[in-house]
Parts: sequence; C-alpha cells; structure tokens
Amino acid sequence: MDDQTRIELEAAAFRALREHLMEKRTDVQNIDLMNLAGFCRNCLSRWYQEAANARGIEMSKDEAREIYYGMPYDAWRDKFQTEADTGKQEAFKKAFAENVGDTK
Repeated sequence: MDDQTRIELEAAAFRALREHLMEKRTDVQNIDLMNLAGFCRNCLSRWYQEAANARGIEMSKDEAREIYYGMPYDAWRDKFQTEADTGKQEAFKKAFAENVGDTK
C-alpha cells in the first residue's frame, strides 16, 4: 500500500469515528470513554488541533472542538452531557492522570 492510500484510509477511519461519536452515539459520555479507553472526544479534538498547529495552521481549542463536535462545545455539552456519579468522577481522575497527564 502506498503512503497516500494509507493516509486516505486513516483519514476515512477518523471521519467514521468522529461521525459515530458525534451523530450516532451522543449517549456515550466522554467520562465513560476516558474511563474505559483512555481518550474521549476532547482528546480527539485536541489531537486534531495539535496536528493543525504542527503544520502551521492556527486553530484554537474551541475551534477544534467545534470541528469535532459539529457545534460549539458548550452547546453539545448542554444538549448531551449528563451528570457523572462519584465513582465515575474518581475513575476519571485516575484515567486522566494516566492518559493525559498535566496539560498546563
């Protein structure tokens, strides 16, 4: 497989994941993704932003999130996010520290 085909297939897989999480599984909470898989929609949007910035494309965190969520993050959160119980919040602290670390 040549590099261009590989890149196109990877991009198609990313778009399918984005669409799946944005449109088909809005019920899946970011905290559950992080706790189970070590990443969430915010991670995906951050990786997108970092890739853009590495290529000299100016993109803010909010712009990347809007691209990934299909709407402003606050609107998505208000529409789809539910309150996480204490157990999920504690698991999140551990998962975040292990997978994201200090983002300052």
